[in-house]
Amino acid sequence: MSISESGHITGTQDKDYNIIWFVEACLSNALRLETYVSDAERAGDAELADFFRRAQGESRKGAEQGKALLAQRLGA
Repeated sequence: MSISESGHITGTQDKDYNIIWFVEACLSNALRLETYVSDAERAGDAELADFFRRAQGESRKGAEQGKALLAQRLGA
């Protein structure tokens, strides 16, 4: 595996792409966790639903932090 910058392939520097990927992954995780919360609630497992809600909050927090960092770095 190459360790050189591959931005010439994508047109986006790796460091920026990595932040974009991170934000997308956090948001995708938050969406998936909504399903898990619903599943736990349907099963009557309030403890598990609360666990997934906390995890979802952390995913949202990560997405917001990533978006802020990306905006700062891109000068937006």
